[in-house]
Amino acid sequence: MATPAAPAGLRIGLMGGSFNPPHAGHVAVARAAMRRLELDRLWLLVSPGNPLKSHNELARLDDRVTSLQRLLHSRRMLATGIEARLGTRYTVDTLAVLRRRFPAARFVWVMGADGLAEMHRWRNWREIASLVAIAVVDRPGWRFKALASPAARTLARSRLDERLAARLPFIEPPAWTYLSIRLSPQSSSAIRARMRP
Repeated sequence: MATPAAPAGLRIGLMGGSFNPPHAGHVAVARAAMRRLELDRLWLLVSPGNPLKSHNELARLDDRVTSLQRLLHSRRMLATGIEARLGTRYTVDTLAVLRRRFPAARFVWVMGADGLAEMHRWRNWREIASLVAIAVVDRPGWRFKALASPAARTLARSRLDERLAARLPFIEPPAWTYLSIRLSPQSSSAIRARMRP
């Protein structure tokens, strides 16, 4: 699976996740990030397996990539499993590789509010914040936990007002913003629970 191209100056969102399975909520987050951050591209990095989650019900990587791409309906948004090809297991390692390969691209890490709430558990999370600007997209039931989280408190002075979100790709990290959007109640875990016999 080839690494997508990232020409100099391109504003590229990087949205990681298991996408197990992908659903309309993921698409809503992706579209909101594209619009609010005025991104040129959004790469949805489908994880071979989240180190913080059980892999018992994890669908095949290729199936998740294909299913997600079908939902996106945009040539500017690309579902990709490049982490498997790069051999990176942790977000910090993936971001470090991409920054080295594409030093002139303007990357922004895009994640849901649940990710910010748990970010302090991620490997070298402070390094992640120093590698790329971060856009946190609201999710049902997570706003308070996210904004009260250790990561949000640590990075409080680097927070950008969401009205200025389009500037985020041009700001040297650490920098982050919290994007309020129309919320989707869908979640992958709920979908999997309905699919169980």
